[in-house]
Amino acid sequence: MSAHYQIIHDTHYRYDSPVSLAQQLAHLWPRPCAWQRCTAQALQVSPQPTQRRDEWDVFGNPLTRLAFERQHEQLRVVARLQVEVLERDAPDFAASPAWERVRDALTYASQPLVAEFFEACRYRFESPYVRLKQRFVVFSESCFEPGRALLEGVQALMEKIFSEFTFDADATQVATPLVEVLERRRGVCQDFAHLMLACLRSRGLAARYVSGYLLTRPPPGQPRLIGADASHAWVSVFCPGQGWIDFDPTNNLRPALEHITLAWGRDFSDVSPLRGVILGGGSHDPEVQVTVMPLDEAAALQERA
Repeated sequence: MSAHYQIIHDTHYRYDSPVSLAQQLAHLWPRPCAWQRCTAQALQVSPQPTQRRDEWDVFGNPLTRLAFERQHEQLRVVARLQVEVLERDAPDFAASPAWERVRDALTYASQPLVAEFFEACRYRFESPYVRLKQRFVVFSESCFEPGRALLEGVQALMEKIFSEFTFDADATQVATPLVEVLERRRGVCQDFAHLMLACLRSRGLAARYVSGYLLTRPPPGQPRLIGADASHAWVSVFCPGQGWIDFDPTNNLRPALEHITLAWGRDFSDVSPLRGVILGGGSHDPEVQVTVMPLDEAAALQERA
């Protein structure tokens, strides 16, 4: 089984004053994975950048570097994608090792780590938006009983976050501390992913932040609103013998055909869709519009246009 999607990610900056120089990093190309492939992609940038370089970042994600050396008062970056998402193999939760065994295996002792574990360890420590604290260990205590299979514990943690927290788009900002999110029990997908990472890493487990898109469905009888979607975020956990397993705490489910993977890293700061530095500009906030729709629906819409 597979699903085909058209995705449009439109970011528009209007600056209060002219920008004379700018450097931007874009994570807007879907990451090649065993469960997905990008069949078409195009990036429209206005004004035309002085330099553009497509490469790979340190986590293996596609990265585009844009340089602007001419004065400009607006910046618009539009990514147009077609992606095929394939069905993933279901993990065996009961066969996963006890979570303590995984924690101990990720700890450097007298013997060097094998390559698989060494790579996983980069996602075991603190990162700019994910701090390691005893409070996160306490919050997740009921999910990780002694001897419990790793994936069963992670599933329980996902369910706990989903049931105890409320989605509220106005409750937080990008830099809202996780301790505040934990206290208020409100936030967005980025907050829930960061919180889940903090709970797992505080226990010595390896987990990474995944950025992508999620197909949303309009209410029955209502048309799909163009530009009304948004980027999404979830978590991937390292399980010896089974690899990396994804969990979506915002929706309490394992990502499948309706999740499109864009990039992964330690947290949001590693995989922000568009970020950079500018000289000038004054205050500015981006206008971001995202549309995710099945490819056949997009084709039908174009025929009617």
